[in-house]
Amino acid sequence: MTTLPTTFPSSSLASRRTVLIGFGATALLAAAGCTTTTQPTGSSAGASSEGAAYLRRIREQAGLSPLSPDGQLERAALEQSAYMAQTGKMAHTTSFGRDFASRMQKNGVRGMSAENVAAGRFGMDRLFEMWMASTGHRNNMLNPNFRRFGLAYTADASGERRYWALVLGV
Repeated sequence: MTTLPTTFPSSSLASRRTVLIGFGATALLAAAGCTTTTQPTGSSAGASSEGAAYLRRIREQAGLSPLSPDGQLERAALEQSAYMAQTGKMAHTTSFGRDFASRMQKNGVRGMSAENVAAGRFGMDRLFEMWMASTGHRNNMLNPNFRRFGLAYTADASGERRYWALVLGV
């Protein structure tokens, strides 16, 4: 009868560990390659900077002070635009039941705030035209209490349709 050793030489343990780690990493990479979810594409880097000119012009015509771009509000806008692009739905509420107020709280946004959303194959000129033609959206942009904003968009998986979010805050 053959007996197996109860201890292994340290070099044997090291090579065994290396092989196991290699197999594990290979399995993870293979599993990751099998995913079929499509992710939104495109980047809205600079959307707040570009949007500032539109909002400044809109507010100046109404005799209001300009809004300042704000990173915290832009992150909240980007989060919502990415959610909408992923789901293909324009909405203020996520599938997790997070409404606008709870999303703002999660993002650390305090005080009065509002959100405009849009979706389509258009740029900023048309975006602000549409929002100005809508009473609720126009009222948000012309609210004299707001001092800051964040603007973001995320393109859908095809790259053709943009989902926009504008978050305004005090």
